[in-house]
Amino acid sequence: MKTLYLLRHAKSSWSFDDLNDQERPLNDRGRDDAPRMGQALAKRGIRPDVLVSSSAVRALSTAVLVARELGFAHEKITVDPAIYRADADALLAIIRALPDAAESALLVGHNPTITDTANAFSPSSFNELPTAAVVCLRFSTDSWEEVARANAEFYFYDYPKNVS
Repeated sequence: MKTLYLLRHAKSSWSFDDLNDQERPLNDRGRDDAPRMGQALAKRGIRPDVLVSSSAVRALSTAVLVARELGFAHEKITVDPAIYRADADALLAIIRALPDAAESALLVGHNPTITDTANAFSPSSFNELPTAAVVCLRFSTDSWEEVARANAEFYFYDYPKNVS
């Protein structure tokens, strides 16, 4: 069994006109929501074996804040620049390349890719995941290479306004 957590980065700031898109930081709400979602995951007893993040500042900041709440060492976060521009097919390739020794993985990325990937696997349908939302899917396989909609099971969906 493999368990995948797809997390959209928390709310980012548009206040800095001189920054390019990859450099945009989290805004106040994002800095509040990311740890809140980490706490919600921790309450579920979640400790991913691997945590992989986009290289964008807002995604990596989200990953670090969530990791802190999960007791996952931030220096063990894998930064994959390909996630930043990935579409659902490219993200699927990244997922399928995860090490089989990892039973669970948390990926932090961007919309529309996170929503598209969740929809590609899940029998549930999502219009657009809000910022800092997480979808958990479980796969009846021992190999990340074999994850597919056919062996996927929707486990849960959560988002900041749903947790206190």
